[in-house]
Amino acid sequence: MGQRLVRVNELVKREISDVLHTRYQSESVYITISEVSVSPDLRNARVFYSVLGDEEHRRSAGAFLKKRTFDIRRQLSKRIVLKYLPHLHFVYDESIERGFHLNDIIDQLGLEGEDM
Repeated sequence: MGQRLVRVNELVKREISDVLHTRYQSESVYITISEVSVSPDLRNARVFYSVLGDEEHRRSAGAFLKKRTFDIRRQLSKRIVLKYLPHLHFVYDESIERGFHLNDIIDQLGLEGEDM
């Protein structure tokens, strides 16, 4: 991946986060944009997000992002100047949950090892 694409990924990530937390502050308070992966032709972008909370928050965040995708993209067009503004595809990022689960397993193994 070229240096330009890395910079575009970070720029899009920062601007989407800013749009969510300024324009949709009450609806997106529990949503975190963890990563953005823009295709090399700048036509599509996969936006990975995580949610603080339970399954209910996760579902409502997915519905919210799906409903607001066009408006978020329109706000990005006012902030970012690129040859093509990518179409946004929001994807739930499960890596944080997996990390917590692995930490729990490691903690349990550590406690069992202390008993011996």
